[in-house]
Amino acid sequence: MTRLRGFVVVLMMMVGMGTVASAAASEKLAVNTGVDFYSRYVWRGLDIADTPSIQPLLAFDYKGFEAAAWGAYTISNESWDSDEIDFWLSWTKSWESEASLMLIVTDYYFPNAGSKFFNFNNHDAENPDGSSDAGAHTVEPGVSVTGPKSLPLTLSGYVNVYNDAANSAYFEVDYPFTAGELGMKVFCGAALGNADNPTYYGTDGFDVINVGVTVTREIKMSETFALPLVVSLINNPRAELTYLVVGVSF
Repeated sequence: MTRLRGFVVVLMMMVGMGTVASAAASEKLAVNTGVDFYSRYVWRGLDIADTPSIQPLLAFDYKGFEAAAWGAYTISNESWDSDEIDFWLSWTKSWESEASLMLIVTDYYFPNAGSKFFNFNNHDAENPDGSSDAGAHTVEPGVSVTGPKSLPLTLSGYVNVYNDAANSAYFEVDYPFTAGELGMKVFCGAALGNADNPTYYGTDGFDVINVGVTVTREIKMSETFALPLVVSLINNPRAELTYLVVGVSF
């Protein structure tokens, strides 16, 4: 039954991507591609691979709906097992005040972690010989609310609902502002861990794990092209670790 539930969830996400893409005949469809290069892949205060990361994106947007595939690939053979492909479906509602609401479901998949893509078992599945046969997918719904232009605070929350015994949850608050020509954002994120899976966020209870500031600027390369540059200073109070990450986008 758990295999069937997992298959249905991921199948719905894949069908959703195809459905959005099939709207290509409509002039309102947007197809976005891109790639980011980061000195480190730090996700929610956690250094995922301890190596530079190449992150491609393919996304289809149609009338507030987005279906996307995103990846993170290391350039070190020693960290290849942390390579990641995520699929998500989201819906965003925006208002004239610039306030918005986003609902999202993400499927996290690690192709080199020992499970094939179509393995939809849950976290504690075993083979007849007692060896692990854990599934390849972790599913996480989330919600994000952004205030109006006068107070553009963003509150977001996410919780694992499949393939995580602890149903690990994460909450974050972000506040963007500008300083001259620089775009800036301060953020603070906390995890709700559980003893059933304390390694997921590095905690078995409630802990702040992601605090920092992100600065963005554009480096003008020509009259028609500017290179977006991102620098983030990130501290994980729980792990007592700090990261300085730089990235560029194409």
